[in-house]
Amino acid sequence: MNKIRALVEKYWDILSYLIFGVLTTVVNYLVYLPCYNLWGISASVSNVIAWIFAVAFAYLTNKPFVFKSHDWSAKTVVPELAKFVGCRLGSGAMETVIILVTVDLLAWNGNIMKLITSVLVIIVNYLASKLVVFRKK
Repeated sequence: MNKIRALVEKYWDILSYLIFGVLTTVVNYLVYLPCYNLWGISASVSNVIAWIFAVAFAYLTNKPFVFKSHDWSAKTVVPELAKFVGCRLGSGAMETVIILVTVDLLAWNGNIMKLITSVLVIIVNYLASKLVVFRKK
């Protein structure tokens, strides 16, 4: 049991990011799927709408639970949030362009392409958050 605890503690940042990354992806899909499948909004626009909700959820969960950043003062939150959203803009733009080309222009399956791009986005977002946004001083 102690070995498992030691492993969890050693890799907590990656494990917790995966847990909250999955939850963020769920939030993203809960917005994307109805926009795209029920309401007939284009895949790229549905993706942007879903991105907004997912980024808000991701910041509010990643800050305290993944990267253990507990200072909620404006002095800390404003630059941290700006970096977080800036990094997410990059991965969100990458995802939206991929969806625009593959789904809206090439008519590939929007649900499958969303799933494929989500994996890439999770990896890019983890690296950006770890190396840029919540970097240890």
